[in-house]
Amino acid sequence: METIVLKFGGTSVGSTDRISAVANLIKTACDEASPVVVVSAMSGETNRLIELAQSFGSEPNKREFDALVSTGEEVSASLLAIALNQLGLKAKSLSAAQVGMKTTSNFSRAKILDLNKDIIFKTIEDGYVPIITGFQGVTNEGDRTTMGRGGSDTTAVALAAVLGADECQIFTDVQGVFTTDPRVVEGARCLDEITFEEMLELAS
Repeated sequence: METIVLKFGGTSVGSTDRISAVANLIKTACDEASPVVVVSAMSGETNRLIELAQSFGSEPNKREFDALVSTGEEVSASLLAIALNQLGLKAKSLSAAQVGMKTTSNFSRAKILDLNKDIIFKTIEDGYVPIITGFQGVTNEGDRTTMGRGGSDTTAVALAAVLGADECQIFTDVQGVFTTDPRVVEGARCLDEITFEEMLELAS
């Protein structure tokens, strides 16, 4: 059975209802593939944690800042695993440290150096859907790091590459692809379809 990486952003796991919807989506995916799931923190949670850290001053200790802001992903990973277990699927939340997601020690801007694919494959072989925390890693000294905004996408792509996954699907909870950013431009249209070439042009 092929391996696919599914990544769900903050809005997709932003409430218990949305987490339930994601769990159903993953259950359907299990019919055709072995999914490895990556999650962001629930929508707004990282910002809340940043504000808490900065309530003691605008420049919090970098190590402790990363230790704090990386906790959001652990909440969503555990909640999603609970939701999947309730649907009768075996699922296991795994932190970056548990999958050996080694990074540089540049706090808040860490780069991935290595990860232990054997742990993930063993989790799948044992019949579990691995739910992995995005955005975070761990140094050789065991300190938690974060990869900066958008870091969960980086986690998903790195996992897909190392696992030799057949696909990496990045989900976000929006209506569709618009002609331009609807938050900025009034009258932006949602497209019915778009070619790969047009999508590349739009993204650049």
